[in-house]
Amino acid sequence: MKVLNDILGYDNLMIYQDLDYFCFSLDSVILANFCTIRLRDKKICDMGTGNGVIPFILSKRTDKPIIGVEIQKKLYDLANESLEYNKLNNQITFINDDIDNLTFHEEFDLVTCNPPYFPVHDKNFFNEQEEKVIARHEVKMDLDKMCSVASRILKNNGNFAMVHRTERIMEIVSVMRKYHIEPKKIIFIYEKINKESNLVFIEGQKCGSVGLKIDAPFILYNEDGSMTDDYEKLTKEVRK
Repeated sequence: MKVLNDILGYDNLMIYQDLDYFCFSLDSVILANFCTIRLRDKKICDMGTGNGVIPFILSKRTDKPIIGVEIQKKLYDLANESLEYNKLNNQITFINDDIDNLTFHEEFDLVTCNPPYFPVHDKNFFNEQEEKVIARHEVKMDLDKMCSVASRILKNNGNFAMVHRTERIMEIVSVMRKYHIEPKKIIFIYEKINKESNLVFIEGQKCGSVGLKIDAPFILYNEDGSMTDDYEKLTKEVRK
């Protein structure tokens, strides 16, 4: 069932979603807000863009061209519907294809990705619906493929940013380095301070120098269940 929703915290920015597919979550909002956009950055790519939520949020932070790549035709169509609704055709372009088929070479200053979190052999979260399986499991895109393509399409010193499951952080660092993307910043996300982190933001630089910074943790809820100031700011503040 197709619905039109606002995007968390952003005035005058709407998005079409199909409730039978995988709808965007806080993960995408975190990635689009935490990734580094430098003044010199001229071109951005979001891999596995889904219904385009990350490019739409990024358009509030920069006026530079953004390309979103999505393999599932239904989600690609929804992204284009939202593109028309928000009148962002002059800045955002969506491509319906496998990221392996991208012909770009060292063209982007920033590449983002909110990828499938679970290996194909992990059946714990398998859903019978194929579209949700593709969104959650590494059926069409795994860490190796994602980092390989990111490295190929990034300029030297360009940034690659993603959110992922904290439990896979060592594997992520290893694969990023395999493709010459040096981890530069990590932020662990916690539901509450007394719980373990399940989500992590990580950003690396292609051919960057060694030097990793662990930022302060991002906590969603106080002990009484209310939103933390940081989380509330993220959901309400439109970032230019």
